[in-house]
Amino acid sequence: MHYRRLGRSGLKVSEISLGAWITFGNQVDEQLADQLIHAAYEQGINHFDNADVYANGQAEIIMGKAIRGLPREALVISSKVFWPTVPGPNGRGLSRKHIFEALHASLRRMGLEYLDLYYCHRYDPDTPIEEVVRSMDDLIRQGKILYWGTSEWEAAQIAQAYGVARQYNMQPPTMEQPEYNLFRRQRVENELAPLCKDFGLGLITWSPLAGGILSGKYNEGIVEGSRAALADMGWMRDQITPARIAMTRQVTALAQEIGVTTAQLAIAWLLRRKEVSSVITGASKPEQLDENLGALDVVDRLDDDLLEEIEKICDFASESG
Repeated sequence: MHYRRLGRSGLKVSEISLGAWITFGNQVDEQLADQLIHAAYEQGINHFDNADVYANGQAEIIMGKAIRGLPREALVISSKVFWPTVPGPNGRGLSRKHIFEALHASLRRMGLEYLDLYYCHRYDPDTPIEEVVRSMDDLIRQGKILYWGTSEWEAAQIAQAYGVARQYNMQPPTMEQPEYNLFRRQRVENELAPLCKDFGLGLITWSPLAGGILSGKYNEGIVEGSRAALADMGWMRDQITPARIAMTRQVTALAQEIGVTTAQLAIAWLLRRKEVSSVITGASKPEQLDENLGALDVVDRLDDDLLEEIEKICDFASESG
């Protein structure tokens, strides 16, 4: 395992992270979560990602129990705030009230005294950016969180938060968590990359396999037991379009030529970017975790010719819709 600095901060995170979205509390129970997290830790993963809304809080409870036997100082634990978690008009968003109450609820569920990383899960147009930055800065000063960041914010919104923080001598956002994969790349490469250079922002990306599509598992249809087969995953089945499957099949063929899996090639392609501090992967079984970790051995094999072939595939898919 290699470790990268989180932007210009001194914190180092494993190139591959393990996330709880969709899996923990849905596909993964307490016993399997414990097995996955300990296996990940033993193979060098130190960053574990979560959010208060994942499985209605159950994902945090399950992860909290799983990490209990691991050394806290060796772990980088994250969670997020924004989406509704309690009834009422103040039970969502990025008001100072909701941020503080959501953070303390996450700490209770996970059995922790602090979070290493805390994200604003979306931008809140109803809350002044000064209030958001001040709230996060106060939590850092209180020792409840170590770094704060954003998830799925526009570049201009992040820049605004950074400007406010510098104006009032507060801690600016350290990281952004964007979706990044072969299907969704323009925002990271065209909009966020300049912020990484100018502000020292680190990127911890999610959905590297586009919900499993880029693993190749759906090349011949919906697989029983997969995420897309879950009853409440209709929105994900809508993402499995003919154009995406056609593109994935081409990536699969390219992966087979160099003797790796489709998932390993897709994840390694993300890690080629120096702006990416870590790639959050999901797993519902140990074999998936092992396969994803195999991407680390593929990064150095991404020569110019191979990258050019991938670009041709992406360009064709873009042109064909």
